[in-house]
Amino acid sequence: MAAHLVKVLVQGKHRFYSLEGPDVASALEGLSVLAGAPRNKFVSRAPNGLRTARTCYDHMAGTVSVLLHDRCKSLRWIKVVSKTNDTAYDLTTDGIKAFAALGIDIEATRALRRRFASACLDWSERRPHIGGALGAALLKVALKRKWVIQDLDSRALAVTGHGRREMMARFGLDLNPSIIAA
Repeated sequence: MAAHLVKVLVQGKHRFYSLEGPDVASALEGLSVLAGAPRNKFVSRAPNGLRTARTCYDHMAGTVSVLLHDRCKSLRWIKVVSKTNDTAYDLTTDGIKAFAALGIDIEATRALRRRFASACLDWSERRPHIGGALGAALLKVALKRKWVIQDLDSRALAVTGHGRREMMARFGLDLNPSIIAA
């Protein structure tokens, strides 16, 4: 880590290591070509119901949530706020408007005694979803509006047809079963 090749994300008792940036990735890819070893793509072995959508403590996780995270970043609704910690997020002006339009009281959410928004590493996708108070507020909206229905016997969430339409209309997310099962 002293050479800035690898960074660590501490999440509770777990530590997740990743490459420091695209330059390091390019160098390693070049070396792997020389070594002749193909890179195996990560394939989750999580059961489909849990992999697609589930709760992660008090916020959403799974493929749907990772796609939602990526979409919020691409729409520039969320931004990384720390140079040393790329897991701390804040909302942009457009993000404030978008999340307020969902019925989330941004100031009340900020006032909670916890981190406002963060990248939470998804164990089934190995990519981040939105955690913190903002992630919890988003789950609350999704449950209240019946975008998702929680399984009473597990952490699994079922995305409803209404939820698929709303996520397409509000976020531009195509959640057809064939897409999210891939």
